[in-house]
Amino acid sequence: MKSMAGPGSSMLYSFFLFIAILSVQEMYRGKLASSELFTILGGFSSSLIFLVLLTFIGNYQETCGVRTGWGAVIFAEAVALIAASTVHRVCITTCFLFSAALLYEVNKLSGSMLTKVESKSKKF
Repeated sequence: MKSMAGPGSSMLYSFFLFIAILSVQEMYRGKLASSELFTILGGFSSSLIFLVLLTFIGNYQETCGVRTGWGAVIFAEAVALIAASTVHRVCITTCFLFSAALLYEVNKLSGSMLTKVESKSKKF
């Protein structure tokens, strides 16, 4: 039984999610800029763009055999901030804050998964 998607299928799923989130955000950017709460929601949706783009880049680099570093994080954040800037100026700030929180959680999750894999490999 497989518990996780492979890098190829995960890369494909994250690319489609990137396109879908970006399209919906651009379709409703007038609504997202209409009130404070929707502006925060616009920043959050842009941070989701950051997350799925980072997943796409990481999986692409994994399939190519290249190690993922901070360059992928900076590129994904830049794209997300540009997408946020098309909605509202405040979306840029909220996108950055939500993206930092998501990056922290992904890093924590990655660390816990790595220790699980290392502990399983030591048993054998």
